[in-house]
Amino acid sequence: MSRFIQVSGACALALLGAPPVSAASDAELAEIQAQIQQLKQSYEARIEALDRRLQEAEARNAKAPVPAASPAAATVAAAPAATPAAVSASNSAFNPAIYAVLQGAYINQSKDPDKYAIAGFVPSGDIGPGKRGFSIAESELGFSANVDHKFFGNLILALTPDNNVEVEEAYGVFTALPGGVTPKFGRFLSSVGYLNDQHQHAWDFYDAPLVYQAFFGGQFRNDGLQVKWLAPTDTYLQFGAEVGDGSSFPGSERSNGRNGIGGGALHAHVGGDIDVSNSWRAGLSWLTLRPNERTHTEIDRNGNPAQLEFSGRSQVAIADFVWKYAPNGNAKETHFKLQGEYFWRKERGNLRYDSDGALGLTNTARNTSRQNGFYVQGVYQFMPEWRVGARYDHLDPGRVDYGGNAAYLGASSFNPKRYSLMFDYTPSEFSRFRIQYQQSKLQPDFTDNILFVQYILTLGAHGAHSY
Repeated sequence: MSRFIQVSGACALALLGAPPVSAASDAELAEIQAQIQQLKQSYEARIEALDRRLQEAEARNAKAPVPAASPAAATVAAAPAATPAAVSASNSAFNPAIYAVLQGAYINQSKDPDKYAIAGFVPSGDIGPGKRGFSIAESELGFSANVDHKFFGNLILALTPDNNVEVEEAYGVFTALPGGVTPKFGRFLSSVGYLNDQHQHAWDFYDAPLVYQAFFGGQFRNDGLQVKWLAPTDTYLQFGAEVGDGSSFPGSERSNGRNGIGGGALHAHVGGDIDVSNSWRAGLSWLTLRPNERTHTEIDRNGNPAQLEFSGRSQVAIADFVWKYAPNGNAKETHFKLQGEYFWRKERGNLRYDSDGALGLTNTARNTSRQNGFYVQGVYQFMPEWRVGARYDHLDPGRVDYGGNAAYLGASSFNPKRYSLMFDYTPSEFSRFRIQYQQSKLQPDFTDNILFVQYILTLGAHGAHSY
């Protein structure tokens, strides 16, 4: 409180405490003015005295010797008093935010999980639903902090059920550029599409849509550089570009230690609020990769497992859309989310049949393919903590031309599809329990009915998820 305010307050109290008068004489007015002046002088003198005492106490404290103590205590005593901002920055620098996501499931399958495959599509890694019975799912351990006033760092480790540790993301973000430009460098989940850069525990269903499994092997990850620009407009408008090593499927590791870039991506997203209850976002993405000697095993026309090796170019286009509805903007009580994505992929290059020579029929020929697929899902929170959802997945193997290898390999005309229903309970932002039933028709003679019972438990501070 300033001296002026203190003095003014004292004067006001004096006036309020004085008995009401009417038609006061000149003598009475002069007496009142004299009393006010005395009060001012008295309070000013007391405030000046307190100021002097404060300054003397601070001076004595600064000159006082520090008593002997342990080295750690002496360091603390000698350190200057830190402001709240300085304390916060120090804590952030040496004590990053740490969190863990624990997941587990009970899975009941009607088919042997070892026979899980998507007809007409190149096998893209471990994309099966998991082993039967009880098991832990992939858990996550994350560390993040502001490195300094210009950089932010994030490390996320994936702890797999078979006791392996993988680096899921490890990147830095340069936060000091003006104009809405944000560079990210390191290993990160690409921002192509809608679901790709969201972690598995944030999904509305236990597993990834079929298009993500068939086209990305789950999710596409980049080791490289990403730059995003958020336009200064009322409508949400963001553009992004990425370059990287291109080792994630449908790319491959670069052979012979070659330099250069293995792939790149472009993406643009636009969105906004329709009214207080409705919002939306839509986007287009383009990914181009150069797989080199990408290897997989496929059953040939004679029923033999043949090793195939592809080198060429793989291009993926994605269109995504999300619409959210919350009455009067209150998503805490009830809300509805509709989302969908369409994938299209074109590959062209050389395909080597029997690349390991196991069948004695090694042959290299030109290969082209055009394939597509989509999913659409809706999730409705009908009351706080309770949600229900449905998802439909569809794949089209499209046109595959094996050229000179057509005598050994045949294209599929079967359209894999899947139907999923889920029901979950979310007591808080740190826990979720889910039941999911799905029917997968991935091969002409393969229909798998699967029941998932899942838990997700989050320990520690975790950043908010994207829209």
